[in-house]
Amino acid sequence: MQYRVLLIGMSIAIISSFGVRAEGGDAAAGEKVFAKCKVCHVADSDKNKVGPSLFKLIGRTAGTHEGFKYSKAMEEAGKAGLVWDEASLRDYLHNPKKKVKGTKMAFAGLKDDGDIANLLAYLEQFK
Repeated sequence: MQYRVLLIGMSIAIISSFGVRAEGGDAAAGEKVFAKCKVCHVADSDKNKVGPSLFKLIGRTAGTHEGFKYSKAMEEAGKAGLVWDEASLRDYLHNPKKKVKGTKMAFAGLKDDGDIANLLAYLEQFK
């Protein structure tokens, strides 16, 4: 009996170390999706580029990363209560200009739900 409990515990630990999220996102695959984003953004540091740093993005109020000049639309979205969580990021990543009308982000969005889930799993590593 103790052997089974140990085996189950080890299996869970091994599986969880692969970076796979319960919602189906894969952080390793998300890093590849992030290649489209890293022209303008970083995720692993607090340094802004053409776009704001995405380091510690989850839970951040929209338009508030220090040192970045946001569009008025993004600042107003944050003041209106937009906080970046999984649901709001999914919407934004599908169609940024629809989610925040007037955003400066030129990227048209990701159409594949799997790519978005993977990207979110990748970004969640940088809390």
